[in-house]
Amino acid sequence: MEVISSELAQRAEQVRRSLDEHVREMVLWHFSPETGSPFWLEFAEKLDFDPRREIGGFDDLKILGHFQDEWLRGGPVRRWVPKALADKPLYVFETGGSTGVPKSRVNIEDFQRDYEIFGDNLSDETFPKGADWLMLGPTGPRRLRLAIEHLAQYRGGISFFVDLDPRWVQKLIRMGRPHDLELYKSHTVDQALTILRAHPNIKCIFTTPKLLEALCEKIDLVKQGITGIFCGGTEMNRQFNRFAREELVPGIDFVPTYGNTLMGLASPKPFDRADDYAITYYPPTPRALFEIVDPDDLDKTVEYGQRGRVLLTTLTREFFMPRFAERDEGVRAEPCEKYPWDGVRDLGLYAKLKSSVVVGVY
Repeated sequence: MEVISSELAQRAEQVRRSLDEHVREMVLWHFSPETGSPFWLEFAEKLDFDPRREIGGFDDLKILGHFQDEWLRGGPVRRWVPKALADKPLYVFETGGSTGVPKSRVNIEDFQRDYEIFGDNLSDETFPKGADWLMLGPTGPRRLRLAIEHLAQYRGGISFFVDLDPRWVQKLIRMGRPHDLELYKSHTVDQALTILRAHPNIKCIFTTPKLLEALCEKIDLVKQGITGIFCGGTEMNRQFNRFAREELVPGIDFVPTYGNTLMGLASPKPFDRADDYAITYYPPTPRALFEIVDPDDLDKTVEYGQRGRVLLTTLTREFFMPRFAERDEGVRAEPCEKYPWDGVRDLGLYAKLKSSVVVGVY
């Protein structure tokens, strides 16, 4: 376990105080009749206390219990829209549906802000402003398609797209049709090759680990002029991190990411060989943060260096989701210089879900 310097500890404490202030602001927003969403206003009517008075900081969110994923499975989705934002154009994005009926999240501008924050942490040398992007992965009802496009535009470029439907992939896996799965993957990768060869201004790629490996079997991305790749999915672990950096795309800036429809994007700790290719992610605090908790007691945070389940909290004016038990688990990581708050290392699927969740091409 790393030793946190006194200076870093002070910065972490400042972040915590700012987080508490942000929590108070978000609770006031979401539970006030003038600004709150129908869901949370109805939720508050069933409580024997006023959250606006009783919640003074992050730790106090425990009195609301745990956010249930079933609340997001089905409609009406407008019950999640805060009254103060009800006249804004709305988007609705879905999760992949790997744990049941896809969860839905209404968005207005959150997805844009999330990817701007992530984009500000990219290197201008390897993800050059003005360069074009290729997104090779799931679009459809997920927010990735619009989010990657906004990221490219935010950095002055254009994004090209090749879609892959993970729900079809999951069906092929369940039906035991590996040949059809390979045909579909080849069909997807061939489309990406056509785009890359026709548009030399593409310098940046977003894709998933398995699709990146399939793409690299057919083209040398360094010779193609790709300088930056950001990559995310359930197959993103330290083994793939090493494989990508040493064999698949050596010389290309390889940026792992951990994100989803409910959180946004977590940024990785800057690469350091001393970490032995472990990937540590830090959430976009105070907009979202996670605790690493005992799987058998979701109110108990594990110690640094211990493994536990990811408990996610999202705190924006558009979406309030306190203490949701994710499908992931990982090791609680200490704050670092760039991100002076808790992170998570060595992410993986929560052990008790491994027999029931199909991760497909991710």
